Amino acid sequence: MGKLGLNRRQLLQGFGASLGVLALRGFEVQAASPVYFTHGIASGDPLSDRVILWTRLLPGNGQDETVRCTWQVAIDPEFKQIRSTGEASTSAQQDYCLKIDAAGLSANQHYFYRFIAEGITSPVGMTRTLPVGDINEFRLGVCSCSNYPQGYFNVYRHMANTDLDLVLHLGDYIYEYAEGVYANAVATDELARNVEPLNEILSIEDYRMRYGLYRTDADLQAVHARHPFICVWDDHELANDSWKDGAENHNDGEGDFKARLHSARQAYHEWMPIRTTDLGDQAPIYRSFKLGNLADLMMLDTRLHGRDRPLDYAADLPMQSGLFNTLTATLVSEEEGALIPGQQLQRLNLPFDFSSGSPVAITDYQRIKDLTSETLPEGWYFLPDAERFKTQALIAPERTLLGTDQEHWLDSELQASKARGTTWQILGQQVLIGKLGLPVLSDEELKLEQTVPEYRPLLQMMQTLAKESLPFNLDAWDGYAACRDRVFTSLAKHGVNPVVLAGDTHNAWAFNLADSAGQAMGVEIGTPGVNSPGLETYLKTEPEVLGQAMRNASPELFAVDTARRGWSELVLTPKAATNQWHFVSTVLDRAFTVSSGDKQVCREGDKKFS
Repeated sequence: MGKLGLNRRQLLQGFGASLGVLALRGFEVQAASPVYFTHGIASGDPLSDRVILWTRLLPGNGQDETVRCTWQVAIDPEFKQIRSTGEASTSAQQDYCLKIDAAGLSANQHYFYRFIAEGITSPVGMTRTLPVGDINEFRLGVCSCSNYPQGYFNVYRHMANTDLDLVLHLGDYIYEYAEGVYANAVATDELARNVEPLNEILSIEDYRMRYGLYRTDADLQAVHARHPFICVWDDHELANDSWKDGAENHNDGEGDFKARLHSARQAYHEWMPIRTTDLGDQAPIYRSFKLGNLADLMMLDTRLHGRDRPLDYAADLPMQSGLFNTLTATLVSEEEGALIPGQQLQRLNLPFDFSSGSPVAITDYQRIKDLTSETLPEGWYFLPDAERFKTQALIAPERTLLGTDQEHWLDSELQASKARGTTWQILGQQVLIGKLGLPVLSDEELKLEQTVPEYRPLLQMMQTLAKESLPFNLDAWDGYAACRDRVFTSLAKHGVNPVVLAGDTHNAWAFNLADSAGQAMGVEIGTPGVNSPGLETYLKTEPEVLGQAMRNASPELFAVDTARRGWSELVLTPKAATNQWHFVSTVLDRAFTVSSGDKQVCREGDKKFS
């Protein structure tokens, strides 16, 4: 039987006996071919004279060997007017991913690109270079948080069908969880949106398989084929709530964290259309782009490069306490304690007796010295010391979200941007920088009886903390206030119409940013998620009620949507920066509609939405 006569089963057997069927990374082999372009094409990190081109190319014989191809960039879809071309190769060492830095292009120009190997042509993609000089308009699509087992990527489909100059993906391009974890049952059971591998991803092979699964999605392939991307990772490209030395979703039984980090970074480097660094694993990932004289785009890494461990209310919120003289078994003041030998002193969390309806502090040393939260008598509770938390841990000067070197880099980039006379300074990064307080909600507004039982204690604790004016999300800039103050100091010196972009939350936010003195710093736009669930999953409060409560607790909050999936369209002109959210009606059906929110407009020179 000739090669072209092989059936699909024989083809897969051939791969399994040599390169291995896992190398297909979810690609469905239907017929014999000398090579396979398995996951579409993509472009990214455009400059004024070049752009990164990406594809994945497997040898058709299933053997572990180097594969070669030709790449072409043309100004017409028929490729009669080729402007840049060359030869390239890839192998199993790069997971058969191929990245080209296609140079010699003209500024602000639309291009078509493709790859050709063994007479087989890849799909044709569209891209464009960045402008130079004065331009009248630049249109950005901003997205984040795309979770395969939560449903379809309808948002990507809509973005693919929209005229944009560039797509910014602000992280959570993939999720690391095992099958059935953080998944929608309809998506997994009815729509076959199941993950591969089935386990939580830990190794380089796991991460490659998960990227491969996502990149088989037709809507994701479509948006990559239509627009160039500029990307940055958030936590789920590695593990939930990651920081430089660990993650909430990593434990000792999952091996060395640094090894996992390296695997995640390497797979990201291989599978994303991002310019290669000398280290080969996108370290560091922060970088900048010039959008003509109109804007400077500074992409930050607020997740892995320099982030200190996030604060956590459960672990870091101190309880109200008292200082006791253990010899006399009496409560003493801080001033009295300064005069007593340290070995005679003991600080204890003070329980409060609520049996009378009002909290009464219990200060009997013998009764409380051995109590824990598990052994408290009925009606007794430890209460948080919110004031100590706000005046110590939350504003600790040494805590950083960026790392000292990235803080200095950002300051120098802002200074250079101001010096060259750019109109807008865009900070593309992962987490909200605007101050977002915990909303105060009544039990009726919370609708606890409709809430999943496992969430109820968390919501009740949230209401206790809300009365103390504490931040909603310690994983965001609110948990790194001193670092934010340092960035705001840089913006006060060098900021020219700053616009901060954020993802992470799955919901839509717009802030008028201000420093501690109330001085306007710029605006922030938080993009809704592609399909990861938002606050409506955990809070059954009516969206309008929740939105108003959020605004009441957050003076900087200008607009919010807490219930819908979508993306942000940011249009820059010399006169204004205009944001509009586009929301899809569903992520659980291929048939969907799109509704667009009100526009938020920041006029040049205002540094706030009007």
